[in-house]
Amino acid sequence: MTPEEFRTAGHQLIDWIADYRTGLPDRPVQSTVKPGDVTGALPATPPTAPEDLAAVMRDLDEIIVPGLMQVQHPRHTGWFPSNASLASVLGDIASSGIGALGISWQSAPALTELEEVVCDWMRQLTGLSEGWRGVIQDTASTGCLVALLAARERAADYVSERGGLQSLEAPLTVYSSEHAHSATPKAALLAGFGRDNIRSIATDPATHALDPAALRAAIEKDVNEGRRPAAIVVSVGTTATTAVDPLAEIMQIAAGYGIWVHIDAAMAGSALLLPEYRWLVEGIEGFTTPDGFTVPPADSLGWNPHKWMGTILDTSLLYVREPERLIRVMSTNPSFLRNSGAVVATEYRDWGIPLGRRFRALKLWFHLRLDGVEAIRERLRRDLANAQRLARLVTAEPDWTVVAPVSLQTVCIRHTPSGPNGETLDGEALEQHTLAWADALNRSGVGTVTPAKLAGQWMVRISIGVESTEWSDVEAVWTAAKELAAQA
Repeated sequence: MTPEEFRTAGHQLIDWIADYRTGLPDRPVQSTVKPGDVTGALPATPPTAPEDLAAVMRDLDEIIVPGLMQVQHPRHTGWFPSNASLASVLGDIASSGIGALGISWQSAPALTELEEVVCDWMRQLTGLSEGWRGVIQDTASTGCLVALLAARERAADYVSERGGLQSLEAPLTVYSSEHAHSATPKAALLAGFGRDNIRSIATDPATHALDPAALRAAIEKDVNEGRRPAAIVVSVGTTATTAVDPLAEIMQIAAGYGIWVHIDAAMAGSALLLPEYRWLVEGIEGFTTPDGFTVPPADSLGWNPHKWMGTILDTSLLYVREPERLIRVMSTNPSFLRNSGAVVATEYRDWGIPLGRRFRALKLWFHLRLDGVEAIRERLRRDLANAQRLARLVTAEPDWTVVAPVSLQTVCIRHTPSGPNGETLDGEALEQHTLAWADALNRSGVGTVTPAKLAGQWMVRISIGVESTEWSDVEAVWTAAKELAAQA
């Protein structure tokens, strides 16, 4: 494809994307395809000659899009917001069009330095001190893995430079809330801690946040039994209920044992753009207790602008207090990447796992410059207000309950109807009822919700935060929930 052919095709594709976004409210939110439908509609062998763009676009319309959950749909309230603002889409196109190769500063100085700039912009916008430096990872899952690798090496005095984990006499342990994202135990396993050394800590039954007393007890038990605590992953906005672990209390416990503190704020981190929500990470910069004990700052923080904030995937921020900890673990210096001359610059290949890096910073740069921070903040406040409004409606409705504190934009609900003889539905009957009406809502195409277990019982999450979601959309999902629950 020549640049001129690309120009023509690009105009058509941009028009298609604009029409697709405009027409989203008229589409069903959840895909209705069955396993194998997409595969069966596509050729079994690859094309040997160029095809017309019209044929490709036809298949995009008729095969690909119907096979997707429409997560940009204004009535998508399942999982979590996964926004892809069109301003950031332009940055993604620019990144792909330029095709820069980020394997070193020298290979793409602007790629490295723009990433430094936008990470520092985001540091300022979220109220972090100048002691933090950031890097863009693909997801918070990778950020958590990178943080735990650094934590492992600090706790083991960089044992990978010698005999590795298998040479340690004292096993290293990792701690997180029982409601932590599944990426946390996965990262701990990949980092080599071993399942026997991963601690899932009990939570407060009212707030569903990690219980500091239970954490302290688990750490003391491990120390007494000859293990070495290496890392605590603090959830700021758990997956199920957006519960917020008590960071300052956890940091104080960690400080007594020299434990690495990583803050996982994958979805909720966007709220840090709002000054009134900085309480989410109160204590992150360190503090002195009333009895004079000095608690150092947390070690790392990860959050995803590609969720609620709306910078298109894959844009995940990882901030660290001591970059040299990452660099010592991740650094590779093959001869073919030798810089000519005395170049002193950030080498982001030493801040994570990949060698080759896309120009991800362009997505964030375009988003911030074209949409503006105040417009993003206004949208976040809209979603927070809509969540509170929905919670009030649910609480006022007979047989409906909000089952968890609404700390951010997610409302967790349960419908508990009366049985045929007037008794309150419970046990397995209530479980089946909850799943039935949630599945019916998702199949209806009106909206999407996500069932999840809380205290061993099914409830339904309504996660508000798609860029185009207004109160009328939330109300439509709530109306459908009431109607379908009555029929279930």
